[in-house]
Amino acid sequence: MSGLDILSHPNLIVGLATPDDAGVFRLNSETALIQTLDFLTPVTDDPYEFGQIAAANSLSDVYAMGGTPLTVMNIVCFPSCDLAEEALALTLKGGQDKINEAGAVLVGGHSVDDPEFKYGLSVTGIVHPDRVLTNSDVRVGDAIILTKPIGTGIMSTAIKATLAGKAHIRESVDVMSMLNRYAGEVMKDFDVHACTDVTGFGLAGHLVEMARGAKKQVTLYAQSVPLLEGVLTFANMGLVPAGAHKNREFFKKFIKISSTMERVLVDLMFDPQTSGGLMISLKKEDAPFCVAQMEKKGIKARIIGEVTQESTTGFLDII
Repeated sequence: MSGLDILSHPNLIVGLATPDDAGVFRLNSETALIQTLDFLTPVTDDPYEFGQIAAANSLSDVYAMGGTPLTVMNIVCFPSCDLAEEALALTLKGGQDKINEAGAVLVGGHSVDDPEFKYGLSVTGIVHPDRVLTNSDVRVGDAIILTKPIGTGIMSTAIKATLAGKAHIRESVDVMSMLNRYAGEVMKDFDVHACTDVTGFGLAGHLVEMARGAKKQVTLYAQSVPLLEGVLTFANMGLVPAGAHKNREFFKKFIKISSTMERVLVDLMFDPQTSGGLMISLKKEDAPFCVAQMEKKGIKARIIGEVTQESTTGFLDII
């Protein structure tokens, strides 16, 4: 962040120098503190579901760093003149249920009256200083695993257009509200080199960040990426959010896309996600076993790519 006089500190393990998911500060030789915050505008008409999704999204960054959430604080912007208090109560109930599921403790929060409803969490977690995962340590020969299907941005557009059916809506909500806790627990049993969660930059955007941070070339096998049911149909109807096109434009100089790929599949690679899955980089020979363990827990994990070679800047091939 240019223009800010930000002090350095010898115990700061992860800070603003890299575009990572959370900050990490070493407390002692055994414990480092993870700090993150995030909040959303409603992505569903059901306030309880909105609360669940927003909380899962906020907690995700701690899991992406290899940590465990400890305490959380609510962040609320609420239009008190336009919405009934029941909507806020149900949103907080949804968030609290996810906080409880994560094993974390709510210790407070802050609310303001605002024209636009927003909700999320500030989360504090812990991790061993030697086991911090960043998004920038992918290694040549690694496989890339994704732990949730993508397409929530396109699906949200279809829902707003009243074109998505009940089954589509149910799957999308279930995916967004699922904690990355369970994938994170499996991940700890393997020698993971790097991890991030897939959110607003879309799958391709976050892969570019991993590739650039490590100065590696990464290949994404688009046909292997798990998708929400029906999302290709909606993409073919043109229900692609503006954010997908902005992501593609922003990252285009670091990406090569195969000329044989269908346009709708390309759009999906850049579709901005809400509360997406973890993207995990680990040895290729370990990846099938990691996926198998996740599948036993009901996680729809898939191997979607690999780290192929060194690169002067970091680069992504989508084929």
